[in-house]
Amino acid sequence: MLTADECRVLGVLIEKAQTTPAQYPMSLNALTAGANQKNNRDPVTELSEERVFDAVDSLRRKGLVREVMLSGSRVSKFKHEVRERFAVSLEEMVILAELWLRGPQSAGELRGRASRMHTLGSVEDVQRVLEGMKAPRESVGGPMVEDVPPGPGERAHRYAQVICPGLHPLHAGPGAAPAGEGAVEAMKGGAGSLESRVRGLEDEVAELRAQVAGLAARLERAAGSA
Repeated sequence: MLTADECRVLGVLIEKAQTTPAQYPMSLNALTAGANQKNNRDPVTELSEERVFDAVDSLRRKGLVREVMLSGSRVSKFKHEVRERFAVSLEEMVILAELWLRGPQSAGELRGRASRMHTLGSVEDVQRVLEGMKAPRESVGGPMVEDVPPGPGERAHRYAQVICPGLHPLHAGPGAAPAGEGAVEAMKGGAGSLESRVRGLEDEVAELRAQVAGLAARLERAAGSA
């Protein structure tokens, strides 16, 4: 099992390795900035460099992070070893990173968001990958994801990572407050219900876009084989 800080660090390392390979491996300073960035993060954090270092040090002992010294660099840099250590495919790895960084999501959301790291197939393809990730793996000591049935006012079926139990609220979409901030959220009054409806609409739009893209791809393949 991993801690919340370890999941954030691994998620950032995977994301940057896939999206900005020229800036990878990452220094401790860059890793801290990536952990605390405002976009593509839920919740947004303010981790100190010391906390990030502690997470990196723990991940090194677990064989999930490796320190490297690049030629001409004066500082140590770090790279992840998730694929090797967890024995996962590239598709599984980017989906796992997205779940660590953003919390429970539908197959359509994961397809749209994780594709910035690695192009994924149709929503059905993503669902098949997720179903495979629900099976116990010896490399991680159990399953990697689990189903999250729709909660009150929700329609989309979601998936959550289980390598760090309790990392995100299960019945909350992106932008929801982390566990323990219920009192603050309650003070917002009716704004919470409006935000919930907006998130629900965003989920439906993501699902529809993914379905349209999948249909377009099938039509293109059919036209090419005609």
